[in-house]
Amino acid sequence: MRLTTRGRYAVTAMLDIALHREAGPVSVADIASRQGISSSYLEQLFGKLRRADLLESLRGPGGGYRLKSDARFINVSDIIAAVGEGVDATRCHGAADCQEGLTCLTHDLWADLSVEIDSFLKGITLASLVTRSEVQSIAHRQDRLAEGLIATRPI
Repeated sequence: MRLTTRGRYAVTAMLDIALHREAGPVSVADIASRQGISSSYLEQLFGKLRRADLLESLRGPGGGYRLKSDARFINVSDIIAAVGEGVDATRCHGAADCQEGLTCLTHDLWADLSVEIDSFLKGITLASLVTRSEVQSIAHRQDRLAEGLIATRPI
């Protein structure tokens, strides 16, 4: 299985929005600043996340993005799938033609692993991530860095 930057960034951005939902819509610029992801790349991801009904955008002053539904109902697997990725540990991308058009010896093993990983990711919601103390601590540090209240690297 290979999770690319696209999937990781999508999950990171969605978690950032979930963490800052109380303040209202979250701007792309704020997410980009806190997470070190380019604004243009985030806009591309957000287009896919909107089409998957995971995000909604609000225009105008104070506009930005917010989760389309409660964070308890958005899982990591759905986010990854929305940006065109999936969990697939097989070499053949699930086609079972890994060895010159035929199924290889370990195809079922890797296919089973893919199912287990996806099941694991389906069990992790944005709400469950938001409540983790380490996530809260990192988010607090990122907020303080973005606001210029602390130096980039501790001395």
